[in-house]
Amino acid sequence: MTLHIQFITLGMMYAGGLALGGLYDVYRVLSGQLKVRAWLRAILDLLYWLIGTLLVFVLLYESNWGEVRPFIFLGLGIGITFYFLVFSRTMIRVIRFMIRVVLATIRFGKRTIQLLIIKPALVMYRVVVIFLGFLAATAIFLYKIVLQLLYPVWKLLLWLLKPFGRWIRFRVSVPAWVLKTGQSIAAWLRRLF
Repeated sequence: MTLHIQFITLGMMYAGGLALGGLYDVYRVLSGQLKVRAWLRAILDLLYWLIGTLLVFVLLYESNWGEVRPFIFLGLGIGITFYFLVFSRTMIRVIRFMIRVVLATIRFGKRTIQLLIIKPALVMYRVVVIFLGFLAATAIFLYKIVLQLLYPVWKLLLWLLKPFGRWIRFRVSVPAWVLKTGQSIAAWLRRLF
């Protein structure tokens, strides 16, 4: 491995240390903001280290084909230390700001959906219910008027057909269930008129 490749590898490991520090701050702030449970935090710790290991391995493979030397750990340590001394506070502020922006965007989206979709749909539903109620009330009113107007005609028709009903009753044998149904309908019609 040439000196040039060693310096490139040291620089890549320094960048990897910075990236590990940034990834750790993202993980730490998000797990604190989301109030992650203890068992899930262990899984997230494992996930952090898997991603960090994969990142370091990819950087190492790209810079010197995966050869591990002592200065690699030195580069990682310097990168992480530099990150926590210089960039950590700023990164935490940026992450918290981004979380606030995302939450504000979600709230704005909810309000927009509420105002543009849900409230108009509720108003339309209420208007349709009121309109259908008005139509039903009008129909019932007109039905009652028609019944009142037809009541004398109905009574006259019943009076005219009464002799035929007696004649049919004596001439034709009707099953009992038909008679019972007819009597129920007649009783219902008497209640209406």
